Amino acid sequence: MDTKMKKAKDTSNKKHSKKRKSTDTTALDSSELPSKKSKIQSDDVVVAPVKKNDKGQLVFEDFPMFRPNMTPEEVLRAGSFGGTYFRPIYSSITKQHYKDVWKELPEDWLKGLDIPKQVASSAYREDVNTYKVKCGGSLEMWESSGWIVPQDPYGWFQWYCRFYQGRRTKDDERQVARWAKCAGIKGRWRNNLITKVVRSGCSFDNPTVSPVVRQTLQHWGYRLTKEDYKEGAKRVKPK
Repeated sequence: MDTKMKKAKDTSNKKHSKKRKSTDTTALDSSELPSKKSKIQSDDVVVAPVKKNDKGQLVFEDFPMFRPNMTPEEVLRAGSFGGTYFRPIYSSITKQHYKDVWKELPEDWLKGLDIPKQVASSAYREDVNTYKVKCGGSLEMWESSGWIVPQDPYGWFQWYCRFYQGRRTKDDERQVARWAKCAGIKGRWRNNLITKVVRSGCSFDNPTVSPVVRQTLQHWGYRLTKEDYKEGAKRVKPK
């Protein structure tokens, strides 16, 4: 084989090999934080910018059934997880310690937030939460229930932050399905809240009606809207 042709073929094979490696995020090592340059997605991953439709729902073109109405940034700024989500943890799934994972988030998401209090607090602070209540199980509970996988040792919201920024993995369908069962049209907690509002006789956005469920839904990127309430109320059976 001609020497020049052989070199050209070798160079081409190296380029293709490099490209395949950069786009394979299904085996992401969760102990490695993304670079500050790309944050989450590789240079070869192209995901359409996430926008909200006229209903205020986020539109992910590759996952049309996934319709949260709060971005990860909005969830954090609203006051969530008692300020503890990105605290230092030990994962029984990966057998590793994690800290400062919040640094992988875009800087503008965190601008103005008190990181030690609102994002990475070791102690749960009910006063940080929007509805001033505590909700949610412990990391140990989620791990023992089989909901946590190695690529996202903190759980669903970590997956959401990364998914929103463009990362795509084989776990996406499972995580979107979890959201649907919780906050989707037929979601358990969404309909639980709607039922309680209907039977209370209060307005859809009255914070005194089931604040724990409202806080829970917020952690899943959803806040009940008037339109969703009206539609869901039609399915509520009288006592």
